[in-house]
Amino acid sequence: MPKKKPLIVRRVLALILAYVMLCVAGGVVASLFLAPGVLGMNRLTKAVVPSLKVEGIDFDVTSLPQKSRLYASDGKTVLASFYAQNRTVVPIKDISEPMRQAVVAREDRRFFEHSGVDVQGVLRAFIQTFVKKGDTQGGSSLTQQYVKNVLLIKARENNDPIGEYHASEDTIARKIREMLIAVQMEKKYSKMEILQGYLNIAQFGTDNLYGVETAARRYFNTSAKDLTIVQAATIAAITKNPAAFDPSIEQNQPEAQDQRNIVLDLMYQQGYITKGEHDKARNTPLKDTLNIQDNVTNVGCQAAGDAGFFCDYVTKQILNSPEFGKTETDRQKMLTEGGLDIYTTMDVRANAAAMQAARDTIPVGDPSGFEVSIAAIKPGTGEVLAFGSNRIYDATDAAKSDPTHTAINYAVDQKDGGGYGAGVGSTWKPINMVAWMLAGKSINTPLATSTRYSNSSFNCSRYGGIGVWSVQNSGGGTTSPESPLQGLVRSHNTTQASMAAQIGLCSIADAAKTLGYENSPLGHEDVYDLNSLNPPMTIGAVQASPLTMANVYATLGANGVECTPIAIKKVTDRTGKNVPVPKANCHQAISPEIAQTTAYALNQGVVTPGGEAATTQLDNGRKTFSKTGTNEDTYMTTAGFTPGQVAAFVSVGNMEVPKSFTGMTINGRSMGSWYGMYIATPAWKEFMNNYLNSAGIPPDNNYGNPAPQYMSAPAAAPRTQQSTPQRR
Repeated sequence: MPKKKPLIVRRVLALILAYVMLCVAGGVVASLFLAPGVLGMNRLTKAVVPSLKVEGIDFDVTSLPQKSRLYASDGKTVLASFYAQNRTVVPIKDISEPMRQAVVAREDRRFFEHSGVDVQGVLRAFIQTFVKKGDTQGGSSLTQQYVKNVLLIKARENNDPIGEYHASEDTIARKIREMLIAVQMEKKYSKMEILQGYLNIAQFGTDNLYGVETAARRYFNTSAKDLTIVQAATIAAITKNPAAFDPSIEQNQPEAQDQRNIVLDLMYQQGYITKGEHDKARNTPLKDTLNIQDNVTNVGCQAAGDAGFFCDYVTKQILNSPEFGKTETDRQKMLTEGGLDIYTTMDVRANAAAMQAARDTIPVGDPSGFEVSIAAIKPGTGEVLAFGSNRIYDATDAAKSDPTHTAINYAVDQKDGGGYGAGVGSTWKPINMVAWMLAGKSINTPLATSTRYSNSSFNCSRYGGIGVWSVQNSGGGTTSPESPLQGLVRSHNTTQASMAAQIGLCSIADAAKTLGYENSPLGHEDVYDLNSLNPPMTIGAVQASPLTMANVYATLGANGVECTPIAIKKVTDRTGKNVPVPKANCHQAISPEIAQTTAYALNQGVVTPGGEAATTQLDNGRKTFSKTGTNEDTYMTTAGFTPGQVAAFVSVGNMEVPKSFTGMTINGRSMGSWYGMYIATPAWKEFMNNYLNSAGIPPDNNYGNPAPQYMSAPAAAPRTQQSTPQRR
């Protein structure tokens, strides 16, 4: 608690003397000494009094800007740090005694004797500067230096360049203001509280490095509470000139050692250390004491390595979420100055497996130029587990000239820092099956199919079609009759069209939205947007991100429970208080019967030997639920899940401008025609196997039990035409 002190005569005299000395030193005719300062006192006082108001300025050390840290789901692995000033505030009890002694010896030897203004120090500075004509000296006490730093920070926080200028201008008014506030500070706070504030606010190096804890980590890989005499003296010397005395810069080290030795001399002279301690420390080469940690000064997602894409997604979630502030500016400030500990949902093992799978499928720099994007989510929780990419995260300008580097996470929607999305192909078709069952129909109902449909046959409240839609299967033609189950197993487009013609296009869109689907392009997210609400939607001609599609499959793998994807589990502020975070809002979107019947179709018909996605079968007999897809010849996809464990989606293509796969050589393999099963499926399977194995997640082979009411087989419709199906 702040300590109250009476305003004693000595303090008043100190202030008056300092005021007079500064009036003379500040440019009033020096040859006349004090007289002009006294004569001009009233006029000068009127000029500076307005600047002495300090209402609204909080000098509490806990209010200082502090860096925020981003953690993986294990709560230990630091992914990134964000800061306006690289600072970790620590209490005085967690700062070693040698460190406290070193800074007092160097900056303010009478700190524990004066009352905010060091009269002797001001007088000495005046004589040295103006009488002896020596080097300019300031005479500021530690309290005054703390005041100056706080005023500078507050001006920067308030985007007040004028206030920032006045906080550092070389004028009498600024010095007097600092003195008056320093006196007020010493009335309110104890010496240890003021020392604590200074040690946490001072700049201790380049690279935006502030506070003694960060300095200890940076230079010695230790904490402030464990700093030794020689380490403390090194750090205390830096504040005089951070650019010249920063010991992490090799050319600075000789001067940094000299400055350290000056601090050691002062500590010995002032009785803080013995001669033996002094001599031992002084004779120790500076270079031998350093243990420079570059990661301490790494900032933002640029320093997150392969977690960069996940880090970027988290920051976008923060900047887009009102829980972190009313405006984006407020949220940015909270991220960089709020001292937040942000615990994310990223599973380190999942992210490593996703990045590896993406780069094994198409290496970084492959001549084909195609991109691999992977998103993984935990069913029933909304927790995003990982992103994979065969690109290197790079938010610098250098990425503009290097196609292997990017800051765009193509696995997420545009609003979250992604791209426009890509066609998902046949991975959409389970959505049609869900819509069919929501209409109360059996998946074994024989349907008459065709290659031409009047668009008006898909009409519903939000869609009114004209003209004709010509639709074919992969190998051309159609199969009639064919049930929705067979249409999914064989991945026939014509059957999807027949289903939509019976239940209406809006039913398909409703089911998609219910399962968690939205379009990727900014401003067109709604599935009912005219850019997506058309018959080709039923065969995956949409613009979707891998994360959105992974979430759709997660709903199918969670007994019909849909959740909004989340990347943040918990956030605490600088005081340890919990900050509200975006919620997953998990709810029962479709019945467990519909979810499990769809899962049955994906496993028994699609994945089992001879099925369209048999190549997706996971290792060790693990029951697999998946679907492959091909959108024209420009995007290859695979989606699937293991129930309650992980759902993942893989998209392969040129994410900026669609580019044909036809005749391309990819990762040394040439093919005339590419399908999702040839390129996206190996990536999906590698990720799933490696993550499930590394995480030690046991199989759950009891999922996918169909509901009888959706399996009944009505009388067959008349057969009209048949062609040999080709798998996609």
